[in-house]
Amino acid sequence: MGAFRVIPCLDVDQGWVVKGVRFQQLQAMDRPVVLAQRYRNEGADELVILDVSASVEGRLAQRATVAAVAEVLDIPLTVGGGVRGVDDALELLAAGADKVAVNTAAVADPSILERLAQCVGRQAVVLAIDARRREGGWEVVTHGGRRPTGRDALAWAREGVERGAGEILLTSVDQDGTGAGFDNALLAAVRQVVSVPIIASGGGTRVEDFVEAFRAGADAGLAASIFHRQQTTVNQLKQRLAAYGVPVRWEEAWMAQG
Repeated sequence: MGAFRVIPCLDVDQGWVVKGVRFQQLQAMDRPVVLAQRYRNEGADELVILDVSASVEGRLAQRATVAAVAEVLDIPLTVGGGVRGVDDALELLAAGADKVAVNTAAVADPSILERLAQCVGRQAVVLAIDARRREGGWEVVTHGGRRPTGRDALAWAREGVERGAGEILLTSVDQDGTGAGFDNALLAAVRQVVSVPIIASGGGTRVEDFVEAFRAGADAGLAASIFHRQQTTVNQLKQRLAAYGVPVRWEEAWMAQG
């Protein structure tokens, strides 16, 4: 396993970065470009933009927002929200995204992963899985955590990779926004069935949460609230991860910011 990546997430709704608890009670935080530039300067390895209302409203993530954010970045940008086919993915990539995340549309039609991988390469295809605990395991949910699918999360992760996903963004709906830590049992279970990189999402607050996610098999940790509310900075988190022996990418300029 290579360096553990630290990835801030911008959940965007109507042009604002928002944050809630378990995908509900969303509160506006700041403009996407402002936060994107801050996190890039702090040493973020990548950035993720998720348009949280795109699938519910039946539209694609707002291209103008993607283009504006991409303009201030020189790190990889993943964008998700309302991607229903290859044309949507190409539109986001043309706007400046490096990778495209699919969730709802892939559950409805898994073959979209094959078409995307053939067209843009599997390295640009991220399968976003929102999972909720159920008896005996975890269930995939869609539409911003609103709709249960009856699909087993582990089986779906395996199928998604077989069909062409080059990375998995794995969000625990139960943990999201709670600050109670990642669902490490879920991470470890998915790690057993796929070989592609896994981004841990949902609940990470303390440095120990990210350390435990790394040990459970995550290749990256995604977080929002702790950065938006300035509980810590990206470079501070990286310094503390390094102190725990977690390999991270860093530059002297970022570390000096402390």
